[in-house]
Amino acid sequence: MKKTIGVSAVLLLFFGLALYLLIYHSDLYLAFLDRKRLSAFVKSFGSFSPLIFIALQILQVLFAPIPGEVTGFLGGFLYGNFFGIVYSTIGLGIGSWLAFIFARWAGQPLVERIVSPKVIQRFDYLMAHKGVLIAFLLFLIPGFPKDYLCYILGLGHMRLKTFLIISTAGRLLGTIFLTVQGSLVREKNYVVLAIVIGVSLLVLLIAFLYREKIEAYLSRRHFRHHPKPEDQKTESE
Repeated sequence: MKKTIGVSAVLLLFFGLALYLLIYHSDLYLAFLDRKRLSAFVKSFGSFSPLIFIALQILQVLFAPIPGEVTGFLGGFLYGNFFGIVYSTIGLGIGSWLAFIFARWAGQPLVERIVSPKVIQRFDYLMAHKGVLIAFLLFLIPGFPKDYLCYILGLGHMRLKTFLIISTAGRLLGTIFLTVQGSLVREKNYVVLAIVIGVSLLVLLIAFLYREKIEAYLSRRHFRHHPKPEDQKTESE
């Protein structure tokens, strides 16, 4: 079963890589950085547009040059609050799952081709132990590289079911914020939009200013409950 999942993940990943290269070396790359052009591209598929949108969300988690802020906003703009959140959550969930199982199947040498070794080393404590609560909190932090976190957690000992729960729940708040913004633009409700954007920017600013301190605190908290083997050895001596 695990072998089948691993093979499926690799095939999907290589398919996505081929699509990524096609996008990056064509005019579509510029379209994906422009909300209006991207919106027109997705809508051009008619009744299949939700599937295309979900595929874009999957790709932006894995490696595509599509900012998550753009696709999250687009979901609300095209489909409204409810379906925008649903479609984004499905796409982000599948993308996170693929990144996680690819890392578990491929191992660190191949993952380092996607995620910088410095980033992996920075959060290696999450690979050594399960760190469920801390991983969930990291998914909540705005601006944190959540896509990289999926690969890093895949290198560790966390169960797939646990990962899917915390990654989906952790991403939800950011998904809601972006989707609501897109929906408000669709409805031309610019007063409420300005309030939502203001709150979002305030949260992002706080997260940006205190992100390193938050990460350091979470790391220290983790090691208090899960000391390193060398630390345990020193204490025993």
